[in-house]
Amino acid sequence: MVAPAIRLEVKGVTKRFGGVTALSDISLDARSGEILAICGENGAGKSTLMKILSGAITEYEGTVQLNGRPVKFDGPRDAEEAGISIIYQELNLVPDLSAAANIFLGRERTVGGMFLDDRTMEKLAAEYFERLGAQFSPRTKVRDLRIGDQQMVEIAKALSLDADVLIMDEPTSALADAEVTRLFRVVETLKSQGVTVLYISHKMDEVFHLADRITIFRDGRHVATRDAGEIKPQEVIQLMVGREISALHVDHSVCPGEVVLQVENLTLPHATHPSRLQLNKVDFELRAGEVLGIAGLLGAGRTELLESLFGASPETPTGIIRIQGKTVNLRSPAQAIEHGIAMVTEDRKRLGLFSEMSVGANITICHLKELTRGPFLQLSEERRTAEASVERLGIKTAGTSIPINSLSGGNQQKCILARWLLTKPRVLLLDEPTRGIDVGAKAEIYTLLRNLCREGLGILMTSSELPELLAVCDRIMVLCEGRKTAEFSRTEATEEKIMHAATEFATVAAHSRR
Repeated sequence: MVAPAIRLEVKGVTKRFGGVTALSDISLDARSGEILAICGENGAGKSTLMKILSGAITEYEGTVQLNGRPVKFDGPRDAEEAGISIIYQELNLVPDLSAAANIFLGRERTVGGMFLDDRTMEKLAAEYFERLGAQFSPRTKVRDLRIGDQQMVEIAKALSLDADVLIMDEPTSALADAEVTRLFRVVETLKSQGVTVLYISHKMDEVFHLADRITIFRDGRHVATRDAGEIKPQEVIQLMVGREISALHVDHSVCPGEVVLQVENLTLPHATHPSRLQLNKVDFELRAGEVLGIAGLLGAGRTELLESLFGASPETPTGIIRIQGKTVNLRSPAQAIEHGIAMVTEDRKRLGLFSEMSVGANITICHLKELTRGPFLQLSEERRTAEASVERLGIKTAGTSIPINSLSGGNQQKCILARWLLTKPRVLLLDEPTRGIDVGAKAEIYTLLRNLCREGLGILMTSSELPELLAVCDRIMVLCEGRKTAEFSRTEATEEKIMHAATEFATVAAHSRR
């Protein structure tokens, strides 16, 4: 059998940022109709290479060949015209434009060369959304979409380019299981049509489900490329991190203490559909020293629940919220912080980071009142506070004065956690806290969460990854269409039980409509 032709070839690519070598003599190839998975820890150089291939980085050493010809792109548009499209992990959309307008941004369809042909663009966008199983209007503004739906817009945008090479950087990080299944079908269809897919993921189940070959990076170097059938997930992880990481053993020795958060009949109206509810009479309690997981499919109300508890919901919830037995009225994040609640959002780039500020400033931003004397910020004290947080959380950074964007995703997330820990919360709300983070950084964050439990913190955590909830949480509460449908202890919970509860109410509702 003749092997497929080499579509893309990278030879001796090196990229330095100042004194830091991000890529060192990288060589690899990808074939027509192949899914090549690229694995490595955050900071291993994967995204830097993808930016070179997609034209976002134009200065580097080495060569790139596409269909046997050397190429060097002047920018992303140049790469797209050559047949390379990319879906970035960090979404790159214009919030105030519609989903359809984002898909065709810079490539707008026109009538007579003068007027935007919105009807055609919306029709084409709807066709892409149908392929992906996305259920929202092409006319919806991106800012009104949940992050999972925004990810679908990014994927549709890439599909619209009809590329020969499609780069997918953590494309499922914000998607629910059903959406992931649909995306896999699309990827496999593209493969059958001869498209080359470079698939970056930290999720080993995805990698081994899709990939023909697996390329592993570590510390900016190409460590190995193996056929997917000739290597095991644990071997891939070992090659990624240079050490063995055992299955995620999380310490559950802490005995939960007093109730720190109690919620009764929490109900949240829908913004655009008055007859529907985003949350419907949700009851639960959280104890000091425990992690309570929130499971559910996309649209189940997980994020809405955390936003309501943090006073950040656009709509006003009803019900009773008690902090350490005291009924509180949370109408803003400032009020929630005063009552000892902190929240790490799922969208790190848009809602978590101050991207133009330093590592230290990102850590201390919610602690400035304590660092101020009269009208003046005590800069030396601010620096010491930030450095102490860096040491406490094991944040890998060259210093607190460097830009936050220079850190890997895992270390950026630790900075956000450090920020909120300075507020000395009683309750920590975590919305997808390990989204887009590699396996090594995940293990470090899990250990950090259990250490916080030892200090008496109560943690409420959502995750789309059921193995993560099963590993980290003491209890798991399941939501379906805004209702609480089940609650399991750590010893009772299984993926099958959780998925049954996550679809139970939806199934009953569907039958009742027939």
